[in-house]
Amino acid sequence: MILPGKHLKQDRALLGIGSEILATLDQEQTVSELWVRVQEGRDESANPLSFDWFVLSLSFLFAIGAVEYDRGVLSVESGR
Repeated sequence: MILPGKHLKQDRALLGIGSEILATLDQEQTVSELWVRVQEGRDESANPLSFDWFVLSLSFLFAIGAVEYDRGVLSVESGR
């Protein structure tokens, strides 16, 4: 679920989706704005991404300290 493996492609693993999120999070954005931008930037050959899986990946990034959430706005952790 977190890492890609034999039965889980990178575009479905939380780490793979998290990397797409971090690549898209170049400026402060709301969750809704980020969701739209990730959807637009996703490779057409990738598996469809549900909002639940997107939020789970965001939660993973927050848990490892990669993103910050303050007053409704997401940003990349300032120490990175």
